[in-house]
Amino acid sequence: MTITLKASEIVAADYATQHARFAELFSRIAEGSRERDLKRILPFEQVAWLDEAGFGALRVPQAYGGAGVSVETFARLLIDLAAADSNVAHLYRSHFGFVESLQWQDEPIRRSWYELAAAGRTVGNASTERGGNTLGQLNTVLSYENEAWVLNGEKFYTTGTIFSDYTRVSAALQGKPGRVFAVVETKSAGVKVIDDWDGFGQRLTGTGTTIFENVHVDAVDIFGREASGAEATHEASFFQLVLLAVLAGIARAARDDAAQSVAKRARTFNTGSGLPFRNDPLVQETVGRIATKAFTAEATVLAAARTLDIAIDAAVGQEPDENGHRPTTFEGHLAELAVEQAQVSVPELAIGAAQQLFETGGASATSTSKGLDRHWRNAQTVATHNPIAFRARSIGDYFINGTLPEGLNAIGDATTVPSTT
Repeated sequence: MTITLKASEIVAADYATQHARFAELFSRIAEGSRERDLKRILPFEQVAWLDEAGFGALRVPQAYGGAGVSVETFARLLIDLAAADSNVAHLYRSHFGFVESLQWQDEPIRRSWYELAAAGRTVGNASTERGGNTLGQLNTVLSYENEAWVLNGEKFYTTGTIFSDYTRVSAALQGKPGRVFAVVETKSAGVKVIDDWDGFGQRLTGTGTTIFENVHVDAVDIFGREASGAEATHEASFFQLVLLAVLAGIARAARDDAAQSVAKRARTFNTGSGLPFRNDPLVQETVGRIATKAFTAEATVLAAARTLDIAIDAAVGQEPDENGHRPTTFEGHLAELAVEQAQVSVPELAIGAAQQLFETGGASATSTSKGLDRHWRNAQTVATHNPIAFRARSIGDYFINGTLPEGLNAIGDATTVPSTT
């Protein structure tokens, strides 16, 4: 008799296998997360552990030496890692986004980079500029000089680059509209990575400046950039899903810290019930509400992840049109909408869980040495990456008017002048 597993059963078995593979490593990473945050110790050692263990190859197909997990299984594992240390989970965002983009490349490029990822090599990010570039344009330029491609520019928010072997740089082609991606080694001549990120949260992600001065780029490492279409839609959704998984992990960490601190607390208040906190029904209720926020955040992220898996299945084998354009499928738009709705709800849940954590203790919970504030700081920092108001407006426009979400080609200074009439 042939037994056919349901898709949900395959995902569950896949996650169980990968969870067993990484659980001990995630626990080791969690052990030092509070101290690293307090002393601002960048997690180079922890990243090396993960690279060696093959974490960066989770989305690399098995045929190329990776684990080949689904987006949903990947999201589950990233939540696990974020619960251990949200900084470490976050800094892999750029690498996984790059690996995700490879499925739209030609076979020789896919094979080359998949095999590098399977060998533990990672790719950081260098897309956003601090300012001075017009919306949709970039000051970082890739030019062709003396029969060679040369990259010049300065980027900020280069998350993960300081830990990575390569970084993917968005750049304008000299004299041409639009942008491309150039992938360069972080140790190449002319590349300077600076640890100058001063955010109050996610302080260990290496989200600082990277400068490129006359960096030579091989033609094979220049990737075209289509401002719309299946690849861009999926990339935007996937990049945002990673942040949402990080937020869900933070909510879980807040839940665990709340439960653990209440379980061992002996002191109580003269205005309370006189019971130990672990037996006080009001404190139990508060921890229950935190746990519910964490559960809801995680369930929302995983529901969105499943829509991305469906969208990828729909896009497999999709042939480009005569202009080389692969339009976004119906499933791709549904996935984009699902992720946008998750983006409106998950940050509030994570921030709420991290804030409500302080309702389970007294003033001692604010002690710097306990590091409980890092959950709120980290959640708030991740939540600011894409303005929630813009996402909510886009969702409303879709349900009212059927308007599909439209992304911009690059972040920059606004040029539209508001009407005064």
